[in-house]
Amino acid sequence: MDIKRIDENTLIIEKGFKQEMKTDAVIYADKEIENFIEKEALNQIINVTTLPGIVGKAYAMPDIHKGYGFPIGGIAAFDVESGIISPGGIGYDINCGVRLLKTNLKLFDVEKKKKELTLALYKNIPLGVGSEGPIHLTDSDWKELIRKGAGWAVEKGYGEEDDLEFIESNGKIFAEGYGISKKAYDRGRDQLGTLGSGNHFLEVSFVDEIYDEEKAKVFELEKNMICIMIHTGSRGFGHQIATDYTSLMVKVSQKYGIKLHDKELACAPFNSEEGRRYFDAMSAAANFAWANRQILKHFTQKAIMNALSISKNELGIKTIYDVAHNIAKIEQHIVNGKMKKVIVHRKGATRAFPKNMSDIPKKYIDVGQPIIIPGDMGRYSYLLVGLPSAMDKSFGSTCHGAGRVLSRTKAIENSKNRDIKSELEKKGIIVMANSKVTLEEEISEAYKDVTKVVKVVESVGISSKVVRFKPICVVKG
Repeated sequence: MDIKRIDENTLIIEKGFKQEMKTDAVIYADKEIENFIEKEALNQIINVTTLPGIVGKAYAMPDIHKGYGFPIGGIAAFDVESGIISPGGIGYDINCGVRLLKTNLKLFDVEKKKKELTLALYKNIPLGVGSEGPIHLTDSDWKELIRKGAGWAVEKGYGEEDDLEFIESNGKIFAEGYGISKKAYDRGRDQLGTLGSGNHFLEVSFVDEIYDEEKAKVFELEKNMICIMIHTGSRGFGHQIATDYTSLMVKVSQKYGIKLHDKELACAPFNSEEGRRYFDAMSAAANFAWANRQILKHFTQKAIMNALSISKNELGIKTIYDVAHNIAKIEQHIVNGKMKKVIVHRKGATRAFPKNMSDIPKKYIDVGQPIIIPGDMGRYSYLLVGLPSAMDKSFGSTCHGAGRVLSRTKAIENSKNRDIKSELEKKGIIVMANSKVTLEEEISEAYKDVTKVVKVVESVGISSKVVRFKPICVVKG
């Protein structure tokens, strides 16, 4: 493959490598991370450059690995007039994302109660494939939820109005829900307030390292402060929407004469009836996911209060930020010197807007948008902020996590005859999961070292470190 290294953190596959490429593919990776990148993932980002209406370059972050259609860690923008929208550029778990919460607690407040805390979270947060929560959505609930997103959850008593300011897009995108199947509604009807399975998690951690004291103060973070990450998405609702449209888009691509180098990149012109229907359905799933994380914040708060026998004020949970990973959004970006309205696909990538952007909370306007980068359950996670260069180098985007290097099957093989739970406990991390297999699939070795991934995006200049977190309690589906 004709891949060129243009600096220590940037690779490029130039337009012309494949005849139908309309632009370059840029991959942010140092030499060590380059060794982990699958050939299939590189082929996927190349194929993205062949899609109609692509503007600028196609980008892949250092957590790149093979996905469905786009590689995970892939970013591309398309002209809203002449470009496309592709379910494969967003993923099956629409608005899979992370919410970061801070508390008034310090490490010494919970150190001796980690097991009780983990057990309380495990028992009170619905987990696993197909898990159902205590909320049953009526048809009228669905209409309001799709329109209001996280705001619907707040109206129902799950959290505070203040939370909404600290959610990407304030926890909602305009959606009407006219392109959603009955099957999707049925799958999601009892899944609000559930975590799901696989790499979804709820993690209690502490601030282990502060890199930027000034920015950490803006986020009200201190050394040894207890924080919580909630990582989940739109559950069966979003998955069914993705399933419905990935199959439909193959026929739609043929209808509009779109040549596909990979059937998984099936798409529709964004301005077509089919494209708009999918975008509306995707937006509805994104709103469901934001409401889901809002409700999970409420359940988490109650579980911790009960486990530690403390009041709401003593716990002092606040939302620092909530970011989406798998989403397409209409944004304004400068392309070839001109401001252009585009539909940005971020697949396993996080928005990374710099300071002074109107899309970020006023409280953070002088420091930039918070970016939450979870690692694996045995190492670290990070809070970053977006930098101005991200607007030129990645459509205001950065990595979303560590990125897998082992398949789930390979991870299970590597876990043979090991007690993963005990290994983590020796590191001071208490973990509970619905099955032994989940822990085996999610071993640290299954992922790149997130510290090395973060080093690349910081070196490229698209985001910078604020604090590092170390896990003490992890709950998985």
